[in-house]
Amino acid sequence: MPLLPLLLLLLLTACTHTPPTAHEPSGGMDYASLLEMEETDSCCIVKVKDAWHPERIQATYLLIPSHQPLPQQLPPGTVVRTPLQRVVLLSSVHASLLADLQAASHIAGMADTAYVVGAQLRQLLAQGVCSVGNSLNPDVETIRALCADAVFVSPFENAGHGSLEQLGIPLIECADYMETSPLGRAEWMRFFGRLVGQGPRADSLFQVVAAHYLSLREKASRAHSVRPTVFCDLRTGGTWYQPGGNSTMGQFLTDAGAHYLWADRPESGSLPLDMESVFARAHRADLWLVKYGATTPLTYDGLAKDCPAYTRFAAWKERHVWACNTLQVAFYEEVPFHPDRLLQSLIGLFHPELADSTTRPFYTPLPAPR
Repeated sequence: MPLLPLLLLLLLTACTHTPPTAHEPSGGMDYASLLEMEETDSCCIVKVKDAWHPERIQATYLLIPSHQPLPQQLPPGTVVRTPLQRVVLLSSVHASLLADLQAASHIAGMADTAYVVGAQLRQLLAQGVCSVGNSLNPDVETIRALCADAVFVSPFENAGHGSLEQLGIPLIECADYMETSPLGRAEWMRFFGRLVGQGPRADSLFQVVAAHYLSLREKASRAHSVRPTVFCDLRTGGTWYQPGGNSTMGQFLTDAGAHYLWADRPESGSLPLDMESVFARAHRADLWLVKYGATTPLTYDGLAKDCPAYTRFAAWKERHVWACNTLQVAFYEEVPFHPDRLLQSLIGLFHPELADSTTRPFYTPLPAPR
């Protein structure tokens, strides 16, 4: 798998960097466990927890409207004058959100533009949003030339942000990808919305998303059809990663009414397993969901050629493999802040009698060989 699609996979599933345990929401948040927000008379105090050591605070931001004078007494933290006017985003995930919040005009630059899938973001690029190179090694001089007043970055364990720290502008730690529940990550839109002057709109959007997600989950729990057994993805080298039962994807599968075969595992990240372990649990599974990023469509013959052992699974034999090509489907751009869309799609897949004809599928069946 190319490096950038792999990074996007990690940002969505947090499969190599995961909190040791789940944490309760706090600080005004209903679902987000790594974010605290407190509205005061003079500013909005936002605290981002260290995802690997949640008892520690990784960053504190003091959001102060630009039309207000700076208060004489402020708590410790990075002052961010809002609304930010020119932001650089190292992930298309946040670009898609800002577009939804009608704040696309605030985006001055974006990394990894070659991997943008959604039509809305491609249009933004065509209208002049500047590429700042690779998110793993962004072009600092280009960012400086854009006169950006903040950069949205993704934190990693025991790692800083290199030369970006020399820009002298706020680096917004986007630890949303480390949340371990679909609604926990989506709730971060409330913070991002406040950064670009769209706090009320973000609050309203999140309320709609959360209410829809919860109603869909309840709908799936009342399904009359049998809960299909499900497993995920492909072997990478000698390791086959399956989502932990408390991971975001694990929760999606359970909430959508599937019997996810590793739902009993407490991990909030991915489980590194060998072929034998996966086969022992999943060889008779009803459905096999594969998420991949490639210019060549996945096929049954391709699966067999890549790994002959795949042909031993009932899902391969009975043609029950469903795939999502993330180079063609805006999975990473939509799902983080619209988890209800994926949930609705999965419910229709697992329980066809509950399918909504207006739902756009994320996963589609592999075409059967002729």
